[in-house]
Amino acid sequence: MTNSTDFYDILSTTRSIRRISTKPVDDEVLNRVLQAAIWAPSGGNRQPWRIIAVRDRAIKQQLSDIYSQRWSEYVDMNMKRVEGMPENIVEATRKGLAIGTQLATSLADVPVVAMFVHDPREVFVTDGNLGRTPVVGGASLYPAVQNFLLAARAEGLGGVLTTLISASENEVRPILQLPEPWGVYAMVPLGYPKGNHGPLRRAPLEHMVKFDVWSD
Repeated sequence: MTNSTDFYDILSTTRSIRRISTKPVDDEVLNRVLQAAIWAPSGGNRQPWRIIAVRDRAIKQQLSDIYSQRWSEYVDMNMKRVEGMPENIVEATRKGLAIGTQLATSLADVPVVAMFVHDPREVFVTDGNLGRTPVVGGASLYPAVQNFLLAARAEGLGGVLTTLISASENEVRPILQLPEPWGVYAMVPLGYPKGNHGPLRRAPLEHMVKFDVWSD
């Protein structure tokens, strides 16, 4: 019988891990995490995604070079956003972003970089004509990432979901030998954390959940 306490503990402590050790990830452990991703649901059970588990250092370095540029732009955007705010907020933002910078520039040292790719022809988008950014297509894609991260947590591993590199898909495509029209929708650096898992910081249930209708 499943221990529900363990299950909820995993859910409540699977935080984004950006400080990752160089300790290798055993093939059997990695395969269990990859299998968990495969169990994720998708529309019509099409499974319109694949994972390219990158362990080759030269390939990881190329991904690092691309991702670092995107991350640098992200840092600049966020530092401009806090300009003029109290110094404690500016400093906290700077420190938080520095952790991400360290990951971006040392991506080649991370044991596994999981590249999640998808076939857009097999993604059914039901909200494409509503005059806003469509999001429903992600329902067939991101559950696999969440399964991957939860399984990683259960194995004592850690990782972080990032999508910044998706903006550089045309640069990534030849590196991964990715055929058209497949695209990149997520990257998860994976390994043993330097530090501890969880606990998470999230808004309380009463703020996030409404019953029956939307009401303030």
